[in-house]
Amino acid sequence: MTPAQAVLADYLAHVSVERGLAENTRRAYERDLNRYLTFLTDRGIDDLADVTGVEVSEFVRALGAELKAASVARFLSSVRGLHAFAHGERVTSSNPAADITPPKLARRLPKALSVDEVAALLDAPDRATAIGLRDAALLEVLYGTGARISEVTGLNRDDILATLADPTAGLRLLGKGGKERLVPLGSFARDAVAAYLKTARAELAPENRVQEALFLNRLGRRLSRTSAHAIVADHARRAGIAREVSPHTLRHSYATHLLEGGADVRVVQELLGHSSVATTQIYTLVTIDALRTVYLESHPRARS
Repeated sequence: MTPAQAVLADYLAHVSVERGLAENTRRAYERDLNRYLTFLTDRGIDDLADVTGVEVSEFVRALGAELKAASVARFLSSVRGLHAFAHGERVTSSNPAADITPPKLARRLPKALSVDEVAALLDAPDRATAIGLRDAALLEVLYGTGARISEVTGLNRDDILATLADPTAGLRLLGKGGKERLVPLGSFARDAVAAYLKTARAELAPENRVQEALFLNRLGRRLSRTSAHAIVADHARRAGIAREVSPHTLRHSYATHLLEGGADVRVVQELLGHSSVATTQIYTLVTIDALRTVYLESHPRARS
């Protein structure tokens, strides 16, 4: 193991234990940084103490020739973290990545569904079947809470029973970095989950085995994020929505519709579990664009 690989191993242990990052996130760091170390090795560098800003800049330029700006920015963030860790642990005397700037990202606004499109999507599952009841509950919870798909598929049956028993009780979600938050669960989502729990979940659950997961697949196991993505996309097609729809689309729609309804951006920030209000404020841009479109189409003195 080279000196650089040893620091990387320590850094990955640090982000897992000290920062509480999810395993998928840790693996993403590992993939990015192994590519970075390979880049350095090809240039005869196997110790982070020998890296300068020149090598980091060259790595960013090399990535820019084949990847989009957002992907390059992600790589650079990983590299900065590794060097900051090495500097903090006094493995290196400086952080050569500290002053390297990422490529400029184009502003990408979330593409929310309209209220009518959401209604059509939520009505798409066949609630006469166990699978349809599960899918309806899944869609209602996603849109009714604005939760990330990992937060919803990670729910256990016991997590939601208290919320069903007391309409004023919030639903506890486990977000990024192990942070918990409580979000309200509306009546439509509560009713859909109650209907699913009443009969459908028992049909999906394996015999003679306790399954704690709330949402189950056809084999009685916890529904995966991949399967949940497919469920949302399938019902979007059934609802006649031509564009691509994912669980994150419902999160975007939740935030946008709240703001359009007059919700304060800081309240939406708390509901979404964003650590910074700046992340949430991108949704205000969506609503402003929507207002501008309506104004241009409707006001007699707006059209040129």
